[in-house]
Amino acid sequence: MRRPRARSRAGFNAEINVTSLVDVAFVLLIIFMIAAPMMQAGVEVRLPRAAARPLESRQALVVTVDRSGRIHVDEAALSFADFRATFRGLVSRRRPSGIYLRADRSVPYGEVVRVLAVIRTAGVENVGLVAEAEDVVR
Repeated sequence: MRRPRARSRAGFNAEINVTSLVDVAFVLLIIFMIAAPMMQAGVEVRLPRAAARPLESRQALVVTVDRSGRIHVDEAALSFADFRATFRGLVSRRRPSGIYLRADRSVPYGEVVRVLAVIRTAGVENVGLVAEAEDVVR
């Protein structure tokens, strides 16, 4: 004859243990807080210094020439040949109100002028050259 099983005195625990869930959520929050500024950094360039007023924020494309001479339209890296071939189509599709041209201070002036010429031949009238604010000592 079989004996019925004796029930344990503790019974079933119907509560959810959320301590480990909260720990994981906090760890993920900290990881995203640390990683988010790194994802928004963009292309690293050392801009030349100049005494200039700040540019107005508007719907514009940002064209960057980095230290190695690579051209970036917003975040997409292009060679000069690709930039020259595709920029007119990009301008006609997106219809920006202007272009902000950023160039590293070590890039030769001729390279910046070549990029500027492509921008101008694409029909863009409003081109802003971006520079860092100069430390003015008075």
